[in-house]
Amino acid sequence: MGSSLGAGLITGLMLIVAIGAQNAFVLRQGLARAHVAPVVAICALSDLALIVAGVAGIGVLVERAGTLLEAARWLGVAFLTTYAGLSLWRARRPSALVVAGERASSRRTAVVTALALTWLNPHVYLDTVLLLGSIANTQEQRWWFAAGAGTASLLWFGGLGFGARLASGLLARPRAWQVLDVVIALVMLAIALRLATRPL
Repeated sequence: MGSSLGAGLITGLMLIVAIGAQNAFVLRQGLARAHVAPVVAICALSDLALIVAGVAGIGVLVERAGTLLEAARWLGVAFLTTYAGLSLWRARRPSALVVAGERASSRRTAVVTALALTWLNPHVYLDTVLLLGSIANTQEQRWWFAAGAGTASLLWFGGLGFGARLASGLLARPRAWQVLDVVIALVMLAIALRLATRPL
C-alpha cells in the first residue's frame, strides 16, 4: 500500500508541477484572490476524474480516438493563443492592475476558463489518462497508486491557488502584474506552438 501510494504521489507531482497553461491560470487567480475555490476545485476534481479513468482503462479508448485527439489539439491551440492575447492585452495598461483582484473576471468566466484549460488540452489525456493509467496498471495496488496521484493533484492545486496570496505583496506594483501577464502570455504561446507542431 505505502509504496504504491508514494509512487502515485511522486508521479502525479512530476506530471502537474511543470508550468503550463492551467497552472499559470490558477496562479493568476490565486494572486488576484478571485474565485480561487471554484477554480482549484475544477482543476483538482477534473484531475481526479482523469486519473480514475486512466487507471480504470479508459486510456486504451482515448489512444484509439485519433480524430478526437486531433480536434482537441487544434481547439487547444486556438484557446491558448486567444488566452495569450488576452494576457498581453491586460499587460498593456498597468493602471488596470494596481490592486490584485480590483477588476477580476466574473465567476462564470473563471469557471469556463478553468474548464477549457483542463479539458481542451490533449496532453491531459496523454499524460494523465494514458501515461498515469499505464504506470498505475504496472503496480500491484493500482488504486493506491491512483490515490497517491489524486492526493498530489489536491495538494498542488490547493497550494498553488490558496498559497499564491503569500506572494501578493511582491505583486502590489502595476509593473509586476505587467511582467506576470507577459510571462503567462509567452508560456501560453509556447505551449500552443508545441501543441501545434508535436505529433500526438
